[in-house]
Amino acid sequence: MLLLKRKGTMYTKEIDSQFIQEKKELKIYEPETLSSADPYTICIMQDGNDYFQLGRVATISDRLHESGELINTIFVGIHYLDKEDRKRKYHPNGDQYDAYVQFLTDEVIPFLDELLPYNPNESIHALMGDSLAGTIALMAGISHPDLFTHVIMQSPYIDEEVMNRVSYSANDLTNVYHSIGLQETAVETSFNRSVDFVAPNRELEEVLASKTDEYTYEEIAEGNHTWKYWQKELPDVIKLMFSI
Repeated sequence: MLLLKRKGTMYTKEIDSQFIQEKKELKIYEPETLSSADPYTICIMQDGNDYFQLGRVATISDRLHESGELINTIFVGIHYLDKEDRKRKYHPNGDQYDAYVQFLTDEVIPFLDELLPYNPNESIHALMGDSLAGTIALMAGISHPDLFTHVIMQSPYIDEEVMNRVSYSANDLTNVYHSIGLQETAVETSFNRSVDFVAPNRELEEVLASKTDEYTYEEIAEGNHTWKYWQKELPDVIKLMFSI
């Protein structure tokens, strides 16, 4: 099997977090060329291994940077330990949710700002996630809109707790991409029950339309709760959110 050589550079760093009390690996993908003359975009992805392996983010990055449709966009993947750890950290009712948001805001962002040679005042910090990882992207984004100006969420898990927090938040968001597949009406979840993702995401769309400066909402007719459809839309989503 022929393996394509990456144009960019993949490397890992580790943060020994005082908030979540564990060592967390950051998988970082930089494009082949970084220009100090242009602003940077740092896209932090929860479910990070999935975005690199199933979403093919590195391949997308190579192609879009080579074509000039992206400049200085760096992708950072952070992964979970297991499905229970994912719930503890990504859902607002999880017992590590608050600590995980602090990990992102007070440890990950300062670490990346120091690691990468750019002017943070001219650059973008973005969050991206699928399903429950989309939930934490939304929640961290709306609680820290000045820090995370761009949010991408693919088929986010939305329940009453999430809706209430978004609806009653005094904060607005700057730029959001939000998609849902219309076949996601009975999704088996890690909460041990089947969930309709479509109806609550439509309800969320009504709320976010008035709380977001730039908001893109997409319903994918054939889309279901799998990476087949999340991956398919990623090149266009990344261009939409981060292109020059």
